[in-house]
Amino acid sequence: MALFGRSSRSERRGTPFSALVVGVGNPGREYERSRHNVGFEVIDELARRASTTLKASRDKSLLAEVHSDFLHYLLSKPMTFVNNSGQAVGPLARRFGIDEVARIVIVHDELDLAPGVVRVKVGGGLAGHNGLRSITQHLKSQDFVRVRIGVGKPPSKEHGGDHVLGKIPAAERQLLDIAVQRAADATELILQHGADTAMQQINAD
Repeated sequence: MALFGRSSRSERRGTPFSALVVGVGNPGREYERSRHNVGFEVIDELARRASTTLKASRDKSLLAEVHSDFLHYLLSKPMTFVNNSGQAVGPLARRFGIDEVARIVIVHDELDLAPGVVRVKVGGGLAGHNGLRSITQHLKSQDFVRVRIGVGKPPSKEHGGDHVLGKIPAAERQLLDIAVQRAADATELILQHGADTAMQQINAD
């Protein structure tokens, strides 16, 4: 995959944005630090590293614009709840001229990976993730880049909601704190050097 460069087209004046980075999660204090919200935590970390603040936007999202010497990209936390994430991602991509799905990076929790494992993937199946399904429906493609953060499987399907939304044991929470940093590193690799390089470095661990 080619490096993330400046987009040739944008609906906004000024510097075009090369990428849209979205963390999947649920708004509200009751969901903070849950497995389902690790995507939000990565966006917060990326905003911290870029010395910027996310603010409410008209696209059902908290949004930050990041400008560096070589990169100009967007950070987003949809306020739609996980299952409707596409309601924010689709309009954001259109408004800011991110017209190639390969320039959209989705950071999300992944049941099929052990807690704390981070992997980068381009396209592929949705693994039953309703947030990814919503994003796919609104983008009409599932070929976006994913940064997947393992949260492990629930003991049974009946306990799926409790698993992703409930309290996390302290030992696992430590693993996820490290994974959030690793996922932020992976996202920066994608933005700076492309998804192929990120997959080679991150997925080798």
